[in-house]
Amino acid sequence: MPPSFSDAFLVWLRIGLASFGGPAGQIALMHRVLVEERKWIDESRFLHALNYCMLLPGPEAQQLATYAGWLLHGTRGGLVAGMLFVLPGFLLMVFIAAVYVSFGELDWVRGLLFGMQAATLAIVVEAVIRIGRKALRHRLLWGIAAASFVAIFAFGVPFPAVVLGAGLAGFAGARWRPEVFVPVRPDDGADPLPGPRGGAGWTLRVLLGGVALWGVPVLLLVAVLGTGHVFADEAVFFSKMAVVTFGGAYAVLAYMTQQAVERYGWLGPTEMVQGLALAETTPGPLILVITFVGFLGAHGDPGGLDPLLSGLLGATLSTWVTFVPCFLWIFLGAPHIERLRSQRLLSAALTGITAAVVGVILNLSLWFAIHVLFADVGRWQAAGLDLPWPRPTSLDPAALALGAFALLAMLRFHVGLLKTLAACAVMGLLLKTVF
Repeated sequence: MPPSFSDAFLVWLRIGLASFGGPAGQIALMHRVLVEERKWIDESRFLHALNYCMLLPGPEAQQLATYAGWLLHGTRGGLVAGMLFVLPGFLLMVFIAAVYVSFGELDWVRGLLFGMQAATLAIVVEAVIRIGRKALRHRLLWGIAAASFVAIFAFGVPFPAVVLGAGLAGFAGARWRPEVFVPVRPDDGADPLPGPRGGAGWTLRVLLGGVALWGVPVLLLVAVLGTGHVFADEAVFFSKMAVVTFGGAYAVLAYMTQQAVERYGWLGPTEMVQGLALAETTPGPLILVITFVGFLGAHGDPGGLDPLLSGLLGATLSTWVTFVPCFLWIFLGAPHIERLRSQRLLSAALTGITAAVVGVILNLSLWFAIHVLFADVGRWQAAGLDLPWPRPTSLDPAALALGAFALLAMLRFHVGLLKTLAACAVMGLLLKTVF
């Protein structure tokens, strides 16, 4: 029995407010709340949705929230879940950007967010343990997960290649070890989907809606303002970003940084670093750094508008054209992806991909932990390896202490997530502003 819409609304708001830690932490949070605590979505369906979202351009965690919301309450559920996942982070980034351009002082904000970021380490560790324990039921699946982790973390193999290899392994496993790769699921035969079934009429309506909400504003801005105007340039650039960000935000941050700083001059290198740091410590997808970039770009070139108003419009525009396509991919594909669950060979392929995704989550988790705990992280390259290499002397004792505190609180003493985040936020504020 799905929850009431009002109950789901409050849970999505809670998730949106507490979705720290990048993709690993956000996926972990949704798994904890939706699968473990509320039991609104079963494990296999959650991982099935995650597999699909990992293959899409754009932030996979936000798309997973949209998919899960759609599963529970159809189109309106997907819209609410996806928007609430982004809205708190968007509002916070706009506020921070306005404070930044007005006063240039963010120490107290960084202190609060620093504590929350360190606390997210506990969520990430818990997710890897829980998802791995349930998804990896056999040593063959453990092997696929380990191989995918090594391929991405040590050799930089593109994620689509890892997924393809895992899917082929699943296809082969359906023939040679069907008891491992084609499990009988307790929910097979159940079809509780409230949304449309993905017929031609539904597909056409979604496409027309996507064109109206995404394409038309971009075309109008270019036609009315012309290329070279900051609003038109932001609309076009971030629309392109929305369709090429395969593998998540980490895959395109370097490209976005280079274009925003060097080509368009929307902000300087130092400001870009500040924006990236803030995006990593605020709730919502990491790609919300585009909100900060859009604000500063439009604030610096306001035309006849008030600079703060121009910044707000630039932030809203850049965020809008980035996330509207995310809803489009889910509403177009989710009905078809759900039906594939009953196909034996495709189910086997997705079992292999699920195992690979555990390795991907472990990679994201380790990446996140390294960058939280160490201030200076370089790369070590030799013999085909390409490893993140933190400088030991750059270890942040405060981050380590807060992370350990959060791990003990949540995993040992079972303190609630929000209480742990609040305690770590206060300690982070004290550490950054008092000591």
